[in-house]
Amino acid sequence: MVDLHPTGGLLVLGEFGPKSAFADDDGGGDDGGGDDGGGGQPGSSSGGSGAIPRRSTGTNLFRTLTDRFLPRPPRRGGRRAQRPAVPLPSRAPDQIVATGLSSAEIGRLQATGFTVLDRTDIQLLGSELVRLRIPPNMPPEAARDLVIDAAPQSTADFVHYYRPGQEAECAGSHCGAAGLIGWPTDTGLPAGCGGNVTIGLIDTAINPAHAAFANGRVEVLRLSDHGFPESGRQHGTAVAALLVGGADSRTPGLLPHARLIAVDAFHRGDRQDDRSDVYDLLRALDLLSVRGVQVTNMSLSGPANALLEQFVRKLSEGGMVIVAAAGNGGPKAGPAYPAAYAEVIAVTAVDRMKRPYRRAGRGEHIDLAAPGVEVWTAASVSGARPKTGTSFAAPFVAAAAALMKSANSSATAADIHDALGKSAEDLGAPGKDAVFGWGLLNARAACVVTPKKAM
Repeated sequence: MVDLHPTGGLLVLGEFGPKSAFADDDGGGDDGGGDDGGGGQPGSSSGGSGAIPRRSTGTNLFRTLTDRFLPRPPRRGGRRAQRPAVPLPSRAPDQIVATGLSSAEIGRLQATGFTVLDRTDIQLLGSELVRLRIPPNMPPEAARDLVIDAAPQSTADFVHYYRPGQEAECAGSHCGAAGLIGWPTDTGLPAGCGGNVTIGLIDTAINPAHAAFANGRVEVLRLSDHGFPESGRQHGTAVAALLVGGADSRTPGLLPHARLIAVDAFHRGDRQDDRSDVYDLLRALDLLSVRGVQVTNMSLSGPANALLEQFVRKLSEGGMVIVAAAGNGGPKAGPAYPAAYAEVIAVTAVDRMKRPYRRAGRGEHIDLAAPGVEVWTAASVSGARPKTGTSFAAPFVAAAAALMKSANSSATAADIHDALGKSAEDLGAPGKDAVFGWGLLNARAACVVTPKKAM
């Protein structure tokens, strides 16, 4: 059985094994009722490619599907008026998060009406992370400025929310993504490549009983939830399976023999959305840093945040490669974070024809493209289904970075970032562009990295 016990503010689940069992919480809504579930559900096709006949593809990451669409009956009485969608909140309305505050400075803030909601030591910074509730009737901007003025050496910002990239309903044929990027097989790996690199994952809850993890080395650290409902397991299970799904399962991962430390930093919000706030994201990153993780996948996005920017810069300087999804807000959306930070490898999605995913974010911060349209991976309860979104492109780049790190342990995060860009297959406009970045990930070069020479 999987051990579940509190320790230091965490709930720790041991490594998954054949006897792991957990109650599922999402009702199997993304499973389609079977091992090949979801393929027959109509939805918006992201790639625009036509259906092709069903054929057996054997055991690999992706499966060719055929979908049939029934014509919709005509509407009567004209177009029904639709209510405008209410956007999800981007931050906690009454909270500030800060580092670098002394006890005396916290006391002075409390005297002005601030309340300490939570605090924890952050080893990465050698200081305390503090979550504060602002005084009643004080505007959030004024509260943030007051905290900064009270302690000029501190870093303070709002408690921003971050969400996993929700995939669109997808249908039709999908690409053999491993072949699209030339992913090396175990027999094709050079000596010394694919060794002992631990991959970190910050995502939603994961279903440890899924067959994809039956013989894997997956450890889950769940942040204490303060009474919040557990997040859904669809997203985290799918991303984890892409990374380390068992080689003999129906959803084999890119690095089935690698060790994965997954931090469940999310909870179900009051709008029934899965969310993590910046306080828990920072705790999760610090946990992975302490555990010696060298490559971290973050298939999530949200606003810019001063503390998050500080964290990713320090982690990158310390050697951690951070890979993040570019986000699914569409071509006109603003940059999504943490992907848009210079130290992070921002990944967009393409389909099997190497065309950009229509909902992917764009911008000068985009670094690489990888398969992310109708990618075959684990569903939350059992079996598998195709998934679409930049969330499912990011693991391809994270796995390639892990291979590079195993081949050259002295390579810095900047070395790997640079090598991945230089080896990419150029798509779109020549050179780096806002749609594809440097181009499509070239996994054939994943075991080759040349450290930059010191200037």
